[in-house]
Amino acid sequence: MKVLVTGGTGLVGKAIEEVVNKQNKPDETWVFLGSKDADLMDMASTKQLFEHHQPTHVIHLAAMVGGLFKNLKYNADFLRNNLLINDNVMHCSRVTGVKKVVSCLSTCIFPDKTTYPIDETMVHNGPPHPSNQGYSHAKRMLDVMNRCYADQYKLRYTSVIPTNVFGPNDNFSIEDGHVLPGLIHKVYQAKRDNTALTVWGTGSPLRQFIYSLDLAELMIWVLREYDEIEPIILSVDEAAEVSIKEVTEMVVKAAEFTGPVVYDTTKADGQFKKTASNAKLRKYLPDFKFTPMQEAVNSSVRWFNDNYETARK
Repeated sequence: MKVLVTGGTGLVGKAIEEVVNKQNKPDETWVFLGSKDADLMDMASTKQLFEHHQPTHVIHLAAMVGGLFKNLKYNADFLRNNLLINDNVMHCSRVTGVKKVVSCLSTCIFPDKTTYPIDETMVHNGPPHPSNQGYSHAKRMLDVMNRCYADQYKLRYTSVIPTNVFGPNDNFSIEDGHVLPGLIHKVYQAKRDNTALTVWGTGSPLRQFIYSLDLAELMIWVLREYDEIEPIILSVDEAAEVSIKEVTEMVVKAAEFTGPVVYDTTKADGQFKKTASNAKLRKYLPDFKFTPMQEAVNSSVRWFNDNYETARK
């Protein structure tokens, strides 16, 4: 088994690499590639990559990604660039004989107007939130491609839907990153400069967060064991959902920040909630233990502090 991981130098790719190295399975070869290795928006570059490495399996993580405000600004770019990446990876996987592809989706693909908790059957039940419609529709098409490739080519390609991922090697950009790593960077700056911590929005939206190393373990399990074409949500339990205010308090505690915290309510909150059911995952892995949230936040803050000079920000 030779596994090619696209987007392998990012948050989830680095976590998968760490878990794989600990497991040390001699019958598996893993190749982790980043944007410097190929332009996946270009078919010729993607084809050359696949022909060179000849993978039997692919974990497809590569994507144009960003937080709420970057999505609002570049919806068309998010749509086109991700459609190109996904089509090229899927096509080259098929023509080079890849047996299984596991692609990574996002809970933002679900309909904006829906009932909760959301589950795997509801992906295409209505339009996504307009703030990230470009990214969401591009990601939804991966699920459509999986089904079409199964129908026409009898290939068992599938996808996973993680909730909000965070951990070491994240993108800690305040402008373009996701909420939790952005908060970690903001707290670092506030503590360093002896200023107030300003949090964008009201702090009331609810999210389920999954630690990158937990997600890595689950994605490796999907690659080896999960045989459905239909996607599977990889998430902590519904009871583990927390507000942005609670997450802020966890980051403040982990960083030992003692200054004032201010919520800038002129900034958008985005979707209020995206509560996801992990019932399907629990059917397969009823005893999987997720890393406690505060422990995972502590590790992430510690990693950022230790790697401040080289961290993406």
